[in-house]
Amino acid sequence: MAALDSKIPTGPLAEKWSNYKEHAKLVNPANKRKVEVIVVGTGLAGASAAATLAELGYKVKAFCFQDSPRRAHSIAAQGGINAAKNYKNDGDSVYRLFYDTIKGGDFRAREANVYRLADVSRNIIDQCVAQGVPFAREYGGLLDNRSFGGAQVSRTFYARGQTGQQLLLGAYGALERQIGLGNVTMYNRHEMVEVVTIDGKARGIIARNLITGKLERYFSHAVILATGGYGNVFFLSTNAMGSNVTAAWKAHKKGAYFANPCYTQIHPTCIPVTGDYQSKLTLMSESLRNDGRVWVPKTKEDAKAIREGKKKPEDIKEEDRDYYLERKYPSYGNLCPRDIASRAAKEACDDGRGIVPSGFGVFLDFADAIKRLGIDVVKARYGELFPMYQNITNEDPLKTPMKIYPAVHYTMGGLWVDYELMTSIKGLYCLGEANFSDHGANRLGASALMQGLADGYFVIPYTIGNYLSGEIFTKPIPTDHPAFVEAEKEVQTRSEKLINIKGKKTVDDLHKQLGKIMWEYCGMARTAEGLTKARKMIQDLRKEFWSDVNIPGTLNEFNPEFDKAGRVADFIELGELMVIDALNRNESCGGHFREEYQEQGEAKRDDANYAYVAAWEHTSVDSDPVMHKESLVYENIEMQVRSYK
Repeated sequence: MAALDSKIPTGPLAEKWSNYKEHAKLVNPANKRKVEVIVVGTGLAGASAAATLAELGYKVKAFCFQDSPRRAHSIAAQGGINAAKNYKNDGDSVYRLFYDTIKGGDFRAREANVYRLADVSRNIIDQCVAQGVPFAREYGGLLDNRSFGGAQVSRTFYARGQTGQQLLLGAYGALERQIGLGNVTMYNRHEMVEVVTIDGKARGIIARNLITGKLERYFSHAVILATGGYGNVFFLSTNAMGSNVTAAWKAHKKGAYFANPCYTQIHPTCIPVTGDYQSKLTLMSESLRNDGRVWVPKTKEDAKAIREGKKKPEDIKEEDRDYYLERKYPSYGNLCPRDIASRAAKEACDDGRGIVPSGFGVFLDFADAIKRLGIDVVKARYGELFPMYQNITNEDPLKTPMKIYPAVHYTMGGLWVDYELMTSIKGLYCLGEANFSDHGANRLGASALMQGLADGYFVIPYTIGNYLSGEIFTKPIPTDHPAFVEAEKEVQTRSEKLINIKGKKTVDDLHKQLGKIMWEYCGMARTAEGLTKARKMIQDLRKEFWSDVNIPGTLNEFNPEFDKAGRVADFIELGELMVIDALNRNESCGGHFREEYQEQGEAKRDDANYAYVAAWEHTSVDSDPVMHKESLVYENIEMQVRSYK
């Protein structure tokens, strides 16, 4: 087990980032034109990084597996983006955003990274306004803010219910400008399937052309992965169905450590599962909890009557309703953090008070807000969220409460990176949700967009220069170099093995099996017994996959089923690592809730033994991974029991 060098700058917390920038090595404009950078993924983190690096003068190659960067899953974010600008004059500050983020992550995030994130958050809003992002405004024209979970101030900037879409269009416009200028070469419908390393440094990638099936080689002086999270390991999640872990997982198997994989976030406000043939879940923005009140009936009898259609929500008198978040967490009420709100919903449903036929659902009720504000104000605040819910459920949430239940949404784990966002492979960087760095064991709402844009616009342009300043004399390496040839050969061999299995099970069947295992044993609640069982089940599933999966078609053609199969193969291996990580962490913190470690239903941390980042090193598919620890040292805050009561 080796100690990890996080490269955190010395000096006072508030000055670390400015001191770093003042002393980082630079690449002059003439030399930047000689340096090539690959960016994999073109969501908020990837598009902003590619555009900014190209604007600086680097030669950028950008890759996405979608037909356009506009298809990136960042577009699905609804509620808003945090920034410590204190526009509401309600006491917000950089320090308060920093502290809320650390506390929200249950004191399992790296202090220096989180402070930097809070600090640069203020610049993001100015950048996006300059790009024309249509943030909501108050009557007088000033930018509006609303509240999100885990905070007692209003710091979330939003564009009705489509904040992610508007922010992505801003980054996409900046990217397209650089493509038009010839500074970025865009490769749509290309999926990274291998990292190429030479002398221990990332020097390019192998990509599969998803239209032709051909494997292609690309050189660069540095590689940036901005490929999002791995929530689809659960099959059913709020992620786009194409979202996957393949790029990060290939990097992991090449030597990049994977940190805290068991830290997955369950979002409390999603439309409940309705059937076995469902392929994904739909998110209802956390912003709805500003005005919506969460409740279930106080009695099992009333809940059963609602499930059976014998009673309607409005038939339940006010005194017979349990507004359980307001009851349990009076200081924060319906805006307590996601992990806490999710477990509370599960607790109510496990008690037999769920209100949908499956038993797994609770109400989100806007009646009080409509009475207080008027229906037109409530409709205007949340844009298309109400029509979207009605289109999916055929129920009008302005007339009857929404039905919601927790679902897999975001992953706080990811590739381990240091302060410069470099992985344990030199020259390989990781941004946004694909890395582990900023959210600890639970992400606060509206912080995903903040991290993605902070990493792309304001962090990587400075930190990558510190590395590339030593690469200006490295000539472009021809892609017939033995390392490229060998990497492509490995991919080809793996691909041929996969396509030639010719079994009986579909890729989706096996993916669903994995998802059920993960949700049952490594979801909202975990136990040592369940996790041990799950690991054996996943190992058996992996053997079944590699002996009985059926993939139609051939390699050298447009074959989305083959592409999906490769991603599911990686999910199966990742699933085992998630279980190993969860089994190793004998405590409860944030989204990782071990039933053995709790006090009166609340998570019980063990700071004496688990105040560290678990960064896993791959050995082989059939061998246990090796864990490396990065101790979490808090110099500016005091670790304490997280309370929202």
